[in-house]
Amino acid sequence: MAFGKLEFQLYLGEESLPVTEAEVLVISKDSEEIISGTYTLNESGKTIPISLYTYDKILSEIPENSIQPYKTYDALILSNRFQNKYIRDIPIFEGITSIQMVQMVPKARGVMDLDIVDIPPNALLTDSQSISDEELKAEIMADYMQNPKVLSKVVIPEYITIHLGSPSSYAQNVTVRFSDYIKNVASSEIYPTWPREALKANIYCQISFTLNRIFTEWYRSRGYDFDITNSTAYDQYFVNGRNVFDTVSSVVDEIFNEYISRQAFLEPLLAQYCNGTTVTCSGLSQWGTVDYANAGDKAFTILTRYYGKNIELRRAEVVQGAAVSYPGTALKVGSSGDDVKMIQRELNRIRQNYPAIPKIDSENGIFNEATKNAVKKFQQIFNLTADGIVGKQTWYKISQIYVGVKKLAELQSEGEKLPITTTPPMEVLRFGSQGENVKIAQYMLSSISQFYDKVLPVKITGYFDEETLNSVKSFQQLFGLEADGIIGKDTWSKLYKVYKMIEPYILNSSGKLIKYPGYLIRKGQKGEDVKLIQVWLNGLSKVYPFIPSIDPDGIFGTKTMEAVLMFQTWAGLIVDGIVGPLTWERLYEEYRNIALGI
Repeated sequence: MAFGKLEFQLYLGEESLPVTEAEVLVISKDSEEIISGTYTLNESGKTIPISLYTYDKILSEIPENSIQPYKTYDALILSNRFQNKYIRDIPIFEGITSIQMVQMVPKARGVMDLDIVDIPPNALLTDSQSISDEELKAEIMADYMQNPKVLSKVVIPEYITIHLGSPSSYAQNVTVRFSDYIKNVASSEIYPTWPREALKANIYCQISFTLNRIFTEWYRSRGYDFDITNSTAYDQYFVNGRNVFDTVSSVVDEIFNEYISRQAFLEPLLAQYCNGTTVTCSGLSQWGTVDYANAGDKAFTILTRYYGKNIELRRAEVVQGAAVSYPGTALKVGSSGDDVKMIQRELNRIRQNYPAIPKIDSENGIFNEATKNAVKKFQQIFNLTADGIVGKQTWYKISQIYVGVKKLAELQSEGEKLPITTTPPMEVLRFGSQGENVKIAQYMLSSISQFYDKVLPVKITGYFDEETLNSVKSFQQLFGLEADGIIGKDTWSKLYKVYKMIEPYILNSSGKLIKYPGYLIRKGQKGEDVKLIQVWLNGLSKVYPFIPSIDPDGIFGTKTMEAVLMFQTWAGLIVDGIVGPLTWERLYEEYRNIALGI
């Protein structure tokens, strides 16, 4: 019998916070019964690798085979605190680990919602691949010659925005990390059981095609608010929310900033390709790469067989969103210097969110055993080869997660400066508006975009520009409002409600109760701990009017003490007006429950 593995990893934000408060049920497509009981999550938000029966991998290595060469399973993810998920048709291949990343969002009060994700068949099982279509290719080249819009250099973007439909269709946009987009496309278009060099050849094409769309600003220059579509008549096969495979993920992490280009040309190659069986073309044959790889060809040699000898592989010099570009040399035990010191600092910051990573006591720039152990645990959590060596793959993953956790934490300081209230502004906010209310709306949108891929991110400037317009529209579309890009009473109220659901995870970038600071907080004291208590009390006062609202100025005065006394009376605590450990924990727990709608 043949078996593959399925592993779930649940998270908030951009993998910034692990979700542990959920259960995962795997359902057989044959019997429609739960086959392996309930799976819980460890402190990093992961299940154990689940072994599942599937078909022999030989079926995925024969191009003439027209039957589906893998079994599929459904999964139900249940949580009291977060939105429930139902994922249908997760593909399982023999000898391959299927990694199902699941972005969770807090559950709205009183709503038993269920988010359904459908994973369609692999593109090799359909005839829908039309990237190679000669008429489309001629149209593309003619348009390009008339409008040669290009950027000044090739960079790897931090994010890419995908339109979930044909260019002119009314469909949603999603924004994901560039490397996650490539992993998704590769997992949707080819089989993970193929030889590694065949996988690399195909993924080079997918990277190059994508970078060409970005480099030429193919859609942006035509007035669209996205970089690429998921329509295979125009672009590549992207399935929002699907799983990826360990073999595919490994290759993408290795080569994500490399691309094909013609010699003496600046732009990445618009690499045409097709499956090579039901659809043929003058570009790369996906099934053909398997034959060449089995014959011993390396990926670059395979590419020259399809695109000619005048191509070369290049590396983008800039990877946006990375703290610092990879130094070019792997870091390991015995290494030293500023690069090691930076990795130590980033890992120690990440461990605040992922406590399974052991602490590095001395950030001294010397790669010792403690650093190696921290690196290995990080690699295990994020599905990398756990060798304790910081190569390119590990370097950029550490950078990615570090940037994500820092971004979530930095929202806190911005939010504390803004008077966010449930009362809509007197004026309607629209394109061209400016001022404090626009800044507050942008802050809420920016925060929400960290948790919902379909809400486009926005900069907090105080000016209602085109980026803000598109972000508002994406929010309205996702939450069932008229997508007119105008912030009136209904849109503001919905923004506030959704923001309050996620606010606890911004105020505390660990997803857990903020730890008691270790000293009694009483009248006369000042500081951030006092200010945090005032924020919590104000949140409670909106639901329990007998608790007086106060100005969160960080000064523990008479009004703050009165609010604490009222809360302690209501909560059945010792009524002394002093915030000790019991009052602290109960106060935040009640505030968090209200914000989450519990």
